[in-house]
Amino acid sequence: MPPDSGLALTPTAAPRGASRPTDLLARGEPFLWGLGGALGFGVMMIAGFLLLVLWNGIATFYPRPIHVVTLVNGDVLAGEPTRTESFRPPAAEVAALPPSTQVTVATKLGFADRTLYRTGNFDLYGDDFRWVTDYAIARITTPPDLYLFERLEWGPFIGRIKSVDLAGATFDAGGIPLERLAVAHDEARRRWRQIREIEHDEIGRVNQQIESERLALRKMELGAGAHTPEYTDAAGRTEARVAAMTREYEGLAARAAALKAENARYTIALADIKGREKLLPLAEIMRFYPANDLSIFGKLGVYVSRWGEFLTAEPREANTEGGVFPAIFGTFAMTLLMVIAVAPFGVITALYLREYATQGRLVSVVRISVNNLAGVPSIVYGVFGLGFFAYIVGGTIDEVFFPERLPNPTFGTGGLLWSALTLALLTVPVVIVATEEALAAVPRSVREGSLACGASKWQTIRRIVLPRAMPGIMTGLILAMARGAGEVAPLMLVGVVKLAPELPIDGIFPYIHFERSFMHLGFHIYDVGFQSRNSEAGKPMVFVTTLLLIALVALMNATAIMVRNRLKQKFSGSQF
Repeated sequence: MPPDSGLALTPTAAPRGASRPTDLLARGEPFLWGLGGALGFGVMMIAGFLLLVLWNGIATFYPRPIHVVTLVNGDVLAGEPTRTESFRPPAAEVAALPPSTQVTVATKLGFADRTLYRTGNFDLYGDDFRWVTDYAIARITTPPDLYLFERLEWGPFIGRIKSVDLAGATFDAGGIPLERLAVAHDEARRRWRQIREIEHDEIGRVNQQIESERLALRKMELGAGAHTPEYTDAAGRTEARVAAMTREYEGLAARAAALKAENARYTIALADIKGREKLLPLAEIMRFYPANDLSIFGKLGVYVSRWGEFLTAEPREANTEGGVFPAIFGTFAMTLLMVIAVAPFGVITALYLREYATQGRLVSVVRISVNNLAGVPSIVYGVFGLGFFAYIVGGTIDEVFFPERLPNPTFGTGGLLWSALTLALLTVPVVIVATEEALAAVPRSVREGSLACGASKWQTIRRIVLPRAMPGIMTGLILAMARGAGEVAPLMLVGVVKLAPELPIDGIFPYIHFERSFMHLGFHIYDVGFQSRNSEAGKPMVFVTTLLLIALVALMNATAIMVRNRLKQKFSGSQF
């Protein structure tokens, strides 16, 4: 075609309904699909994690049947089946199997199945779990006379009742009155709790009073000297009071000894599946039940009883059994104290930066520094908290207010207060940023209207700006609470311990003891999962404690969200 013909070449039009790849890119549909897919994948991962924790946590305390497994070599074991998995057995072991079993393994592409049984009886076997391959099993039975005994020490015992001695009344296996045994067990456990209350609470109170008298006399010695008349008189009065307290202590110890002697008259003789015997005081058995002869209501009773123990009792057996009440209390108290500390500092800092500070290079540097603090590893905050709060601030407090306790530190070591302040430093950047954003969202016209009506700047902030920014501030506190409640690394340096025999709050003056170490659910999960003598024994407790930690954080966040929503509703109709 001649170049001057006046006809322009145009691209061939695409068929109706079809779209070219360039059109899809222009409209951004591939990016939309990618973002939607990433969102869906993330939601599925979170939902899968929560379902995994929920299922394993809820099923932890449900009683399982006890299998008596007879192996092809004649050995016998009894235990609860916990899980089954496939594995590839060694070739030499497969070659030694009967031909029929070899064919079965070959049809499974060289894999076989095995079951993990919780055999208990750690004091007899040296282990409480055992793997059993399916091709090594001759038969499995579930005898109705097998019991599972949950003990204070050495974990569960699986076996039969051989005899009982109820304060001189002895019964053999064939004539044990189970109802009378249950009543005697309840009474023995009641006496055990009385002993625990006497030794832990009453004797602990007397010991604390004796220690207070000693420390008061030591303080007077440091102040006035040991050779002054005032000190001599005080020493005489202290000696008389300590003597009276010692008599009270001896009376309490005698009461506890009498209860222990009474409990010693109630014993139970047990035998494992191979006939080996074990004699136990009845008071040292938490609960027992015929695992293969329980009705659905009996299983639910055991399930509810275990949950009640888990939520209200102290841990035992290296934290793999028992309850986590001290950890629940410590987590809640530390988080609440952290929020009380971080809220005023974060809000005041944000108010100054947004409302009062002259915007310039210095304020920009401060904002950048605050944002960078959010990326500092949490363990660095732990080191800072230990060095500054515990050693410097706490050591100074000990020298000024508690010299009589030295060289034993009071505040000069890790404790609840320093842990809360350390996590407050960790989470304060979140509160500052969220508060600044909430303050910036309040329209300038509202401020100008308040100032035009004669209100001062502080009155405008307090009555107009802060109430309308409160939902955003609450959002920052919710985020800080969620992060602080789950942190573990800094707490390992500034106060959390494996087992805390005393709660930070009790009935002994001054009632709230900020200097005490405490337990935390997050550290409890780490300790049980990675520091226990048997990871298999600790795995159920890991799941159920994780479920409890998630539930506790969700409960605290839900409470804060309710408060935030009410504040939103209060100001939703305001005209800015």
